Amino acid sequence: MATLHNSASILFSKSHIFSKPLGSSRSPNHICFKKIRAVQTESEANTAAEAEDENPAVTFAFVSSVLLPDGTPDVHYRRACGGQKLRDIMLDNEIELYGPYSRPLLNCAGGGTCATCMVEVVEGRELLSPRTDKEKEKLKRKPKNWRLACQTTVGKPDSRGMVVVQQLPEWKAHEWTYGKEPPEDQIIYV
Repeated sequence: MATLHNSASILFSKSHIFSKPLGSSRSPNHICFKKIRAVQTESEANTAAEAEDENPAVTFAFVSSVLLPDGTPDVHYRRACGGQKLRDIMLDNEIELYGPYSRPLLNCAGGGTCATCMVEVVEGRELLSPRTDKEKEKLKRKPKNWRLACQTTVGKPDSRGMVVVQQLPEWKAHEWTYGKEPPEDQIIYV
């Protein structure tokens, strides 16, 4: 249970209450000792909440190649800072990237030589880096919106926007549509 101590504007968390009798054990008077610890000051709590809203971030919608039992696509929403490789964002957020090629000897671990990290960028191509020479070589017979996650940098650290990524596009067996605004309760901040 957390309470706010108004005079010092510090958020406290109650952990234990100790009771010690005064005088004899039959006396109804007790001194209560409360062990409390400061969690954070009120201004720190407000600053942290405001910083979360102010920090530039890119919102991602990762669409699985497999439909849910009700026939809708399995979409995972995440938010991360720009300037990172798409592969790192996906792996850090435990988003399936390699599918059946996830074992160590079946992919190049981000070197751009195996093309097992192919994704389809449905929306947000303007936030991504241009195709690298390795991508041009490996994806020359693929659609222009297919990218290698290990070679694709997402924006700059101050970028904002939305990127919709179809995971494992070569395994996709369905068509889907998505809303322009992700549900706020489903976004995970990294």
